[in-house]
Amino acid sequence: MKMETDNYKVSESITLEKKKTLEYIEDAEKKLKKVRKKIADLQNTMYAEGKYSALICLQGMDTAGKDSLIREVFKQFNVRGVEVHSFKVPTELELKHDFLWRHYIALPAKGKVGVFNRTHYENVLVTRVHPEYVFSENIPTVKSLEDLNDAFYHDRMERINNFEKHLAENGTIILKFFLHLSKAEQKNRLLRRLNIPEKNWKFSAGDLKERKLWDKYQFCYEDAINKTSTSHAPWYIIPADDKPTARYIVAKTILDEFEKYDFKEPTLDEKHLDKINEFKDELNNE
Repeated sequence: MKMETDNYKVSESITLEKKKTLEYIEDAEKKLKKVRKKIADLQNTMYAEGKYSALICLQGMDTAGKDSLIREVFKQFNVRGVEVHSFKVPTELELKHDFLWRHYIALPAKGKVGVFNRTHYENVLVTRVHPEYVFSENIPTVKSLEDLNDAFYHDRMERINNFEKHLAENGTIILKFFLHLSKAEQKNRLLRRLNIPEKNWKFSAGDLKERKLWDKYQFCYEDAINKTSTSHAPWYIIPADDKPTARYIVAKTILDEFEKYDFKEPTLDEKHLDKINEFKDELNNE
């Protein structure tokens, strides 16, 4: 049976706890190899055409598999065709600008694919779970925690919608993926980091502190997804408990969307086309 990637798209209000976190697709790794080659070929054409860019946004709880997904899905891309940005705690310079500035300057140029590993949505997720972080932005209207209410974050979501609408109207294909991990599987992955010495470096005590806030994060994700999944910048909820399946679904979704655009390589102008045989003869007769 053909997999319909639209089944993962958020086109109406959702409840996260009702969405599955586990799905197995037979031969997912084998299928991924074929799909990622097709995506890379399409990106080469997109690069040559120079009309569109693509922004791939990845969000998910710790250990959801964002890093390995990027490695496996985009490994056959020409290095000049893909740019990956991982957004950490804002720098001093970034905090001197509005919350979208650092994301805007990292956007892909026309012809390129940009991957945001954690995204502008951190500003309505992490900062909503930890509202005290917003104080470092030094916003004149924010004087106390009481100012950081639902209205504050919903206003930010609307600004994100406007930001993405502007990008889409200027030729950016936007696809947003939430890697939906179960709490039980996160526990398994954290234990694996502790049990395997080569994986110890990935573990942080902060992971356990954030895990205690699981329900709050789920609420914030659900609210953000429901308020910011649009026709021009849709969210896809990807079952993430099985990594090969999650990678394949993301790759197939990107392929399906790219194929809708019918990218075309530019052709030589008539002046040069008329002389193409002369150019060949000149090279062959050197």
